[in-house]
Amino acid sequence: MRDAAARLTLRRPSHGHWFRGIRAAPRARVAYAEAVSEIPTAPVAAGSLLAGYLVARETGIRPLGGVVLAAAGAWCTSRWRARAGNAPAAALLAVYAAGFAGSHPLAKRVGAWPAVAIAACASGAASWLLSDRRAARD
Repeated sequence: MRDAAARLTLRRPSHGHWFRGIRAAPRARVAYAEAVSEIPTAPVAAGSLLAGYLVARETGIRPLGGVVLAAAGAWCTSRWRARAGNAPAAALLAVYAAGFAGSHPLAKRVGAWPAVAIAACASGAASWLLSDRRAARD
């Protein structure tokens, strides 16, 4: 019996072992893509700045926090391009990167958490204004 949402298939990966994997049917892939495209980017952009700082601080491995920022930045940029176009996406990516870079010198004046919170708020607000608000209207 095969389910409409997913089919059980046998695949042979490159290392030579057989295994069972679930491959989503085309309709399920389309529904997933539509659901992902409707996720607002403002909380992801703001939250990833907070999460990146938290990961770097708690693990003691600063590049690991950078991985969080890079992954979220790449995802947000792809959504910004799809929703608003190239120019707003470039501007939002610049705000995101400037928030990250600007939080470092700002932290010397107001403290680490307030500096990261200010950067996150700025990035989230810009994302909502230039991308998410347009998507919500459409």
